[in-house]
Amino acid sequence: MKILNGNEVSKAIKLEIKQKVDALKSAGKKTPHLAAILVGEDGASMTYVAAKERDCTEVGFNSTVLRFGSDISEEKLLEEVEKINQNKDIDGLIVQLPLPKHINEKKITEAISYKKDVDGFHPMNVGMMFKGLRTFLPATPYGIIKLLDHYSIETSGKHCVVIGRSDIVGKPMSALMLQKNCTVTVCHSKTQNLTDFTKNADIIIAALGIPLFLKADMIKEGAVIIDVGITRVADETSKNGFRLKGDVDYENVAPKCSYITPVPGGVGPMTRVGLLLNTLDAIELYQKD
Repeated sequence: MKILNGNEVSKAIKLEIKQKVDALKSAGKKTPHLAAILVGEDGASMTYVAAKERDCTEVGFNSTVLRFGSDISEEKLLEEVEKINQNKDIDGLIVQLPLPKHINEKKITEAISYKKDVDGFHPMNVGMMFKGLRTFLPATPYGIIKLLDHYSIETSGKHCVVIGRSDIVGKPMSALMLQKNCTVTVCHSKTQNLTDFTKNADIIIAALGIPLFLKADMIKEGAVIIDVGITRVADETSKNGFRLKGDVDYENVAPKCSYITPVPGGVGPMTRVGLLLNTLDAIELYQKD
């Protein structure tokens, strides 16, 4: 069993990004600029945005964070998104989710110009992704692909089971694995006899948000396991009062695997790398517009 170390791979990719940014600066070209909108004071969202700021500093990007109270109106938030759409200095924009209940998340994310949608959520980018055209890929699936590539994991002709069908992970992940010549099965909450699928899978990507869902008796020997889930589970023995758990019963599943991602330190760091790669790509795709 070998661990797919997202921390190590992300460091290597960030070094490559920094070298490219340094080259852009040396050539007198534009420095990539990533903006984030944070609404409210959700702890996890604040932590994630702070991590993105650190990432930008590390690779030499410019970064801007716009913070608004949870009482901001949907209309006002749309105005702020449009200001950034029109700002030629900003190459990428993310709106940190979740948003307050009175704001339509779909409406906000689709208001972001597809040319700055470095989260890869805009219908235009989703459509181009499914067509296999060059575009911004959803950050988590993009990071997973980079992780598989780094470890030279064979995908061609393999059976990949994706557990989960969200627009953020499950659906785009299935499309990208098809492009890597996998035979893909998408399972979800309505799938019957799910174990019949997982036990025959060469690669399993678990993205359903249920901690410790995938058990050792649900996989075959030598499978590649990618754990996208991350949930806070109460634990009185922990200093924080909780531990982070993935969708995979790591302790019991790991001995049967050929490769597996840990939680934390697996997919999470790669998601942030996907965001950086998209922002860097924006310079080449759209800086001349």
